[in-house]
Amino acid sequence: MQQHLNATARHTALIKQQAVALGFDFCGISAAGFLDDEAPRLENWLKQERHGQMGYMANHFDKRLDPRLLVDGAKSVITVLLNYFPEAPLAEGADDLKISKYAYGEDYHFVLKDKLKSLLTFIQENVGEVGGRAFVDSAPVMDKAWAQRSGAGWMGKHTNIINRKMGSFFFIGELILDLELTPDGPIGDYCGTCTRCIDACPTGAIVEPYVVDGSRCISYFTIELKEAIPATVSGQFDNWIFGCDICQDVCPWNRFAKPHQTPAFDPHPTLRQLTKTDWQDITEDVFREVFRRSAVKRTKLEGLQRNIAFVQQTSQAANLDLD
Repeated sequence: MQQHLNATARHTALIKQQAVALGFDFCGISAAGFLDDEAPRLENWLKQERHGQMGYMANHFDKRLDPRLLVDGAKSVITVLLNYFPEAPLAEGADDLKISKYAYGEDYHFVLKDKLKSLLTFIQENVGEVGGRAFVDSAPVMDKAWAQRSGAGWMGKHTNIINRKMGSFFFIGELILDLELTPDGPIGDYCGTCTRCIDACPTGAIVEPYVVDGSRCISYFTIELKEAIPATVSGQFDNWIFGCDICQDVCPWNRFAKPHQTPAFDPHPTLRQLTKTDWQDITEDVFREVFRRSAVKRTKLEGLQRNIAFVQQTSQAANLDLD
């Protein structure tokens, strides 16, 4: 028994050490099992249709709640965090068009998954025959729930995970393994009475603390929605044309955010130079060059142009009202 415990602790320490060596900013572990607390919350959220047109959120309900249905014999969920906070924001002027910080550089799916696969290979080479899979938004895994269980942070009132040392500008990934490891425990909630994220959300998407109506979020309108943006949210985008960082930007915990150390997350040189006019006149060639390996590709050029036009119409209308 003691020998088994020693092996488990040794494997856990070895994996965490390698995660740091690979550049991850945090590595925590949870015991794989059914997410009892999340099940009713997810079911209620879906029933209220807070996922809008994101139909995939309603798929694979059981798998979303139990990692053992994704990896046979799963015993542990390893959660990693990778900081993406930039040295400086791309848009600094009041009239500049904005994209979410997570989309400044290379698509995080590629970067994070490569690192996770390297960690899995290391585990298999140094521990033995271990079965497992890497997950980065590519399967029905509730990454925020597992991040909480691993001690990565707590879920803020904006429903992003907040880490006391880093804030909330980081990506989350998982390795689900059939290897027993020493689990970490969750930490407390340090939001206190603060409501800055709720107060700052221009579309009222944070309908109550810890509940976001995804179908009212600027990120949803600019990324997930495939049809015309409804006129009911005109004037509420604050020049965001891909994603939105407002709820995170106002969070006091992000005063602890430090610039990332991952060169792949640095903006494309051309992206740094785009003016408001350049955005308005963006061509297929420029779109392909700048966003070839970027998350912005999800909108396609037509979607990005739609977002820019929507923001511009709002801006022009506001100027006419001032006149």
